[in-house]
Amino acid sequence: MDSRSAAHVLSQIGALLRAKGEQKFKARAYQGAARALIALDTDDLAPLLQSGELADTPGIGPATLSVVRDLVETGESRYLNQLSEGMPEGMLELMRVPGLGPEKIQLIHESLGVQNLEDLERVAQSGQLAELPKFGKKTAEKILRGIEIVRRDAHLQRFPTAAIEAHMILANVVKHPDVTHAEVAGSIRRHNELISDIDIVAECSADPMAVAESFARSPGVREAKPGAEPGSVHIRFVDGTHLDMYCVNKADYPVALWRATGSPVHVEEMMSLARGQGCRIDGYALIGKGGKRIRLANEDALFTNLDMQVIPPELREGMGEVDAASRRALPSLVVYEDLRGALHNHSEYSDGSSTIEELALAAKERGWDYIGISDHSESAFYAGGLKRDKLLRQHEEIDELNARIKGVRILKGIEADILADGRLDYDAAILDQFDYVIGSIHSRFSMEGDAMTKRVLTAMDDPHLTILAHPTGRLLLSREPYALDVEAVLEKAAAVGVAVELNADPHRLDLDWRYCRQAKELGVTIEIGPDAHSAAALDNVHFGIGLSRKAWLEAGDILNARSADDVIAFAKQRRAR
Repeated sequence: MDSRSAAHVLSQIGALLRAKGEQKFKARAYQGAARALIALDTDDLAPLLQSGELADTPGIGPATLSVVRDLVETGESRYLNQLSEGMPEGMLELMRVPGLGPEKIQLIHESLGVQNLEDLERVAQSGQLAELPKFGKKTAEKILRGIEIVRRDAHLQRFPTAAIEAHMILANVVKHPDVTHAEVAGSIRRHNELISDIDIVAECSADPMAVAESFARSPGVREAKPGAEPGSVHIRFVDGTHLDMYCVNKADYPVALWRATGSPVHVEEMMSLARGQGCRIDGYALIGKGGKRIRLANEDALFTNLDMQVIPPELREGMGEVDAASRRALPSLVVYEDLRGALHNHSEYSDGSSTIEELALAAKERGWDYIGISDHSESAFYAGGLKRDKLLRQHEEIDELNARIKGVRILKGIEADILADGRLDYDAAILDQFDYVIGSIHSRFSMEGDAMTKRVLTAMDDPHLTILAHPTGRLLLSREPYALDVEAVLEKAAAVGVAVELNADPHRLDLDWRYCRQAKELGVTIEIGPDAHSAAALDNVHFGIGLSRKAWLEAGDILNARSADDVIAFAKQRRAR
């Protein structure tokens, strides 16, 4: 039993435990053990099991070790079979359909014999699904749309999941005796929000073809095919992970890394620019005007030899960056160190798991000057929305903490629900008590486009609104954006001085980076919000930084790259309008 195949089984167990509503820590333990097994990268777990080394591996506990022992000895997991009893064969796939939870899936399975997506589609189209209790015609139509989304996105992963997987594979790649250096490339290096496959470029000291062939025989490989370029191989693992490996010699590495990173449009535009200068990019080589190959020390040298600025990986999408770099007009992109604080954060006063003090100290540890507390407003009862008396207690606590904790400032914020008619939750007298107000939609997602747009534009008329949060309501791979005229919203934000959030929760990453670039062009201020529900989740801002860079944003475009006083002044300026 190889380590990746065993890890796939542990991941399935973790997912089924979540589906059954088991304690979260139990499911996380299996997911963590799966990652630990992948990192081992071995064809045979038996020697590690027999020697006791596996039991000593961090992340492998007694329960997960028992599953691995079962797999090694019998080739299957009794625990996985036990969890799967009475469940549809395609339970994990069915759970990806928006709006379908374990209880509904079980009802459909028991009532209509649904085992998989094809069965679900059939009963939804036939009208059988609509006849079940608590379903109906609209729900059946919604599920059919959800099936389309699942099929469309089946090959995609969210950035954090793919990035973790990529770096685990990279850690094993660099252990190869004939690999001197390797990097993750492709859409992960460009920091795309959704990833279809993993790209890795390896610099080899031996024959690149032979090295590529050795990776094709890695543990857990289900299928391997030679790529179009010499030394490349397309690999599909047993868990569905797709890896494109590019094995090259040292001289080829700079151009290979560039080619494997940029989008097809970016690569073509760069090749066109080179031709315009009398040069050419031929395979993994830059050929100069005299027809001789130019030796490149690194990837940056490709750009400098073409008399242009180095284009950061995040920008390599073929969206004007080649022209801008040739004119030396690229922006100075925002970096993590530019952030002075974070404003969209939830404490245990609503649905967060950390205290205000814990959040403040975590902000201080990150070198920030301030932390904003923006718990849910009263209408968000499902998320512990704050009633007026609770608000008063929270503000008193913040005052006490600000007097006691040195080196970080706590700001008083709120995430106020935007109600169906566009009003902000709470009256003006209460909203006046906050340093800033975040407004967001958490209900009535199915409103028609005109009505939803009017709802948001009305909220933006309220001078208390400082930041419009997760503006389109999307949840990557699970919920489509609601109908909204985003261009109209951005134009209004520019006109009235409302900041728009790039919500950095990796399940959201909303506003989309393409719209963030439009916002910049309109002069709209962007707030990078972690939407943190724990101290650890403050680090979501790293995802926001990556997407901000893709959107060509600079520090001056970011609200929370300003001081606390400037954030408060920004909010007060709105109220003075």
